[in-house]
Amino acid sequence: MSQNPETITAETTPSFFARTGVQTEVLPIGPGIPFGLERVYNAELGIGGVYGSWGASYDNAALRTFIEGRLGEPMQDNEVMNLAELGFLHRHHLPDLSEADHLELELEVGARLLREAARVNGWEPSEVQGVLIGMSGPVATDYVTQVARRAGLPEHALKVSVHKACDGSMGALHLALNPDLTAKNQVNVAEALQGKKVLVGGIEGLSRFTSQARDKNALQLFGNGAGVIGVIPGRTMKFLVGRSHEAFDQEGLLEVRMFYPYSGSSDGGSLVEVSQESPDHVRVAGRMHEPADGSPVVMAGLMGMVKLFVRTGVQVVADVMRDYQALMQRLGTPDKPIAVAIVHHANYKINQLKAKQLGKEGIRFPMPWLLSEFGNVSAASNMIAFLRQLPHIRPGDHVLFDGFGAGTYYDVMAVAFGS
Repeated sequence: MSQNPETITAETTPSFFARTGVQTEVLPIGPGIPFGLERVYNAELGIGGVYGSWGASYDNAALRTFIEGRLGEPMQDNEVMNLAELGFLHRHHLPDLSEADHLELELEVGARLLREAARVNGWEPSEVQGVLIGMSGPVATDYVTQVARRAGLPEHALKVSVHKACDGSMGALHLALNPDLTAKNQVNVAEALQGKKVLVGGIEGLSRFTSQARDKNALQLFGNGAGVIGVIPGRTMKFLVGRSHEAFDQEGLLEVRMFYPYSGSSDGGSLVEVSQESPDHVRVAGRMHEPADGSPVVMAGLMGMVKLFVRTGVQVVADVMRDYQALMQRLGTPDKPIAVAIVHHANYKINQLKAKQLGKEGIRFPMPWLLSEFGNVSAASNMIAFLRQLPHIRPGDHVLFDGFGAGTYYDVMAVAFGS
């Protein structure tokens, strides 16, 4: 269901809540919060999951009024972004809520997502042995532990919190699949979860996160969203090749506050800290260039995002593709293609430029645009995109996951489905 941002409009693409197949309700928190989720399952692959959002849906025309109310001042015409051109038609935002209501809301949303993702895959929550969640600004530092308990997952299930901004869910998936990603004296996540029932996702309450921001670009781009999938590493999804890369955003092109524990004492000069919070909880925390004024997020503009993500992002994908082609040669299938790339939806222009630059390297594969009803939903982005593409993936397909985000962090991997 790839969308073409150059032709879609709010009339042709209704809000997420209006989609056929989306289950909606109003959660009795604060004034009542709209919530919707959609279930997806591919029986041929034995993989499924759920994705959704919460908060009122604002199209691009209504978004300006909402942001002006949040800022308490009018926006100038030249401050209003052409969001449709960037691939976004709708955003989900919350009214002002108390801290207690924000916590209860995101715990309930997260627990429902985990329970439903397990059941879509034919599992009871009590059967799940691991849960890995990417999130930029957690509402509580023990969020994954709390939602896992509320969802009915076993207390001994391995829980991994991944804070690498928009790359969070791809960092989580990479950890679940690639045994070469392990920190000294820490549990090897992929080895621990091999052959087990695992939930992986991104849950982003970005309306809460940005509610105190003054950056008008960020307020227009970001919104709530979440996606969680169920996989059995090594069986339903098999790791082929991948790379994890970090390159600190020295210029502060996308500054993000760290609302999670980070000591600054990473081993070997890495920007990523891996800590064993408890025997069954691992935290992966990436250092961010934080705003000097304590704001949640400050952007240097759209060209800053292009500069931040495209050049290094293309290089990481190119490196992974060289590894992939070498592996296919060794396996005797040199012409085996990447069926589709699931790319973080920072915005459509960034993805277009990445495709163009990859083409110059001789690297071409489909990169469908799939998230027009959400805006940039950070770590949830790749998971929602994957679930929307999932019905079209066939056994034997090889798929590239391309995660990138503020910090700057990149997780790119090729995986195989089925035989």
